[in-house]
Amino acid sequence: MKNFPIPTAEQVSPANQALFGNLQKLVGFVPNLFATFAHSENALGNYLALQNAKTSLKAKEREVVNLVVSQYNHCVYCLSAHTAIAKMNGFSDSQILEIRKAEISFDPKLDALAKLVKGIVENKGHAPSALTDNFFAAGYSNGSLVDVVVLIGDKIITNYLHALTEVPVDWPLAPEL
Repeated sequence: MKNFPIPTAEQVSPANQALFGNLQKLVGFVPNLFATFAHSENALGNYLALQNAKTSLKAKEREVVNLVVSQYNHCVYCLSAHTAIAKMNGFSDSQILEIRKAEISFDPKLDALAKLVKGIVENKGHAPSALTDNFFAAGYSNGSLVDVVVLIGDKIITNYLHALTEVPVDWPLAPEL
């Protein structure tokens, strides 16, 4: 779809206007993809609640999931946003490229996570058992596995929304692999 409209604060409900204000304070702007959620009365609030929900995974682990899923789905918007967020969480440019390839040389635990995430998305949930075995051997728990699946679902939501709307990327563009 071309030219999907990005609503302004004046064009959305009062509840979404409040969420826009919170995003403005947290991020410094209202990202286009988040604004797009506000076409729905409830989607932005629901999505932000999911994105901000408690998880057993640390911030760096969450970014591994976000980057691997977004790379698999070729979502330039999410790759760009999460490259910026990954840098804020201490990853270097070269580490981010390794994460996106699910070939992490700098941290074996994150490598096990990235490979499992890639296996999950490539196989529609049916990851090879060797990948889950490596994930658990790296120190992750059953609860971690459930949290990984929730984070994959979270990222698929934004990947698909961008694929359908093609709203402009308002983050520094992630380099191509």
